[in-house]
Amino acid sequence: MPPAPPAVVKAADLLAEAARTRAACPPVRDLFDDGDLESAYAVQQLNVRRCLDAGRRIVGRKIGLTSPAVQAQLGVGQPDFGALFADMAVPDGGEVAAGRLLQPKVEAEVALVLGRDLPHAECTVVDVLRAVDFALPALEIVDSRVQGWDISLLDTVADNASCGLYVLGAAPVPLTAVDLRTVTMTMAKGGGTVSEGTGADCLGGPLNAAVWLASALSERGDPLRAGDLVLTGALGPMVPAAPGDAFEARISGLGSVRVAFATEGDDQ
Repeated sequence: MPPAPPAVVKAADLLAEAARTRAACPPVRDLFDDGDLESAYAVQQLNVRRCLDAGRRIVGRKIGLTSPAVQAQLGVGQPDFGALFADMAVPDGGEVAAGRLLQPKVEAEVALVLGRDLPHAECTVVDVLRAVDFALPALEIVDSRVQGWDISLLDTVADNASCGLYVLGAAPVPLTAVDLRTVTMTMAKGGGTVSEGTGADCLGGPLNAAVWLASALSERGDPLRAGDLVLTGALGPMVPAAPGDAFEARISGLGSVRVAFATEGDDQ
């Protein structure tokens, strides 16, 4: 494999150092030409490869920018994706140690677990329906290594689609038992509702998001495989998380999922 261009290496180094030190870095977008999405993915891939070399294990992918409102905010017309690692998992009802993340936000999503490969570059909804073993309610705890969430599409793609951690519900549901397009989501913090949405708010339905991801990854020669976890994208607005916060999301037909954030000084 040829060496990465200097700008790609520099951006990857900045983001990796921010993750290591828990000190956010400036945006990396100015290292590339406007719209240079391939360089941003090259940054992501370089840091993913470094993580694999360090012994971390990929268990799936996440889809970001599935909300039309967020796409409009960033001036983009497509989602993005990032890699999910095994050590990003938090148990349902578990607690995130203080200081583990830089500037976390929480969003509720539908998670899919695959029982078959999705190798086709032109994936269809039928392909996804046949490949999915079951769905779960999920919380994605997004995080940005970029100061103040001052991000463009290039920044978030380079930063592994702003991946942080994820929490999965405990009761698998087959797709024959739920219409993911019509599910409703309510997320509460401290007993009060902080985010609401529906399956249709995620690219018109979580299966549409999965189709996009499967096609995009196949075109890049790295298709989704049996056993992969797919976080399909937010069903409602993401909410900042602070020490001491506790969140619970309920998704109709799928159940609930919970996570808490430890108070300062309660590092685990």
